Amino acid sequence: MSRRYNLLFLCTGNSARSIMGEALANQLGKTRFNAYSAGSQPRGQIHPMTLKVLQDVGLSTDSLRSKAWDEFAEPDAPQMDIVITVCDRAASETCPVWPGQPITAHWGVPDPAEVTGTEDQVRRAFTNALHLLQHRIALLMALKVEALDRLVLETRVREIGTAST
Repeated sequence: MSRRYNLLFLCTGNSARSIMGEALANQLGKTRFNAYSAGSQPRGQIHPMTLKVLQDVGLSTDSLRSKAWDEFAEPDAPQMDIVITVCDRAASETCPVWPGQPITAHWGVPDPAEVTGTEDQVRRAFTNALHLLQHRIALLMALKVEALDRLVLETRVREIGTAST
């Protein structure tokens, strides 16, 4: 049996996109990955529409919470293998020094929490973000992570960030 890889999704508020990434990766990669999420300036609560769209597709939201990325830079935190930013602000911020020097990549996803309009328009924005993340995470899960050297793996993970649905 191969080991499980630790995967961290980062954004600024940790209320929508990174939370979706965590939930999706834990479901899609449950035997190969342990996924987490965090934010540079966490809002402290998950956006209600994030919870709705995750539940609508049958994903558990019980263990999800908005948290700071500092939790994952602590000495007793799980060592990350891959760290993925999903928003442009987090990608340009100075991240903590991650123990073990994980592979890093940026997968820009439009922020559904910034969408205003009717409930249907807002839900559509959240659903679109979820589908984009689901597509990219499926591409990540298709990689034979254990068979790739670090440089090839980092290149492939970064290329996934340009994939659209």
